[in-house]
Amino acid sequence: MSVLDNWEQWKGFLGDRLDQAQGEGVNNNVISDLAYQVGDYLAKNVDPKNEQERVLADLWSVADEQEQHAIANVMVKLVQNNGTK
Repeated sequence: MSVLDNWEQWKGFLGDRLDQAQGEGVNNNVISDLAYQVGDYLAKNVDPKNEQERVLADLWSVADEQEQHAIANVMVKLVQNNGTK
């Protein structure tokens, strides 16, 4: 089963990656940009696997670039301290 199949597992995975990046001293602006790049990649290349991902994909598809950055930043906030470690 892919980490994308389950919303809670996906949030935990993202939380772990965020904790790792912050632990290594990655700047918040870099994290924000990476979150945007991941969101853009997923929107263009990965079929949503659950209802939550479908909503995000739908929002992403109608958002302009500034709004997509906002969505990415909100996802970062959502998964902060949500890692599995």
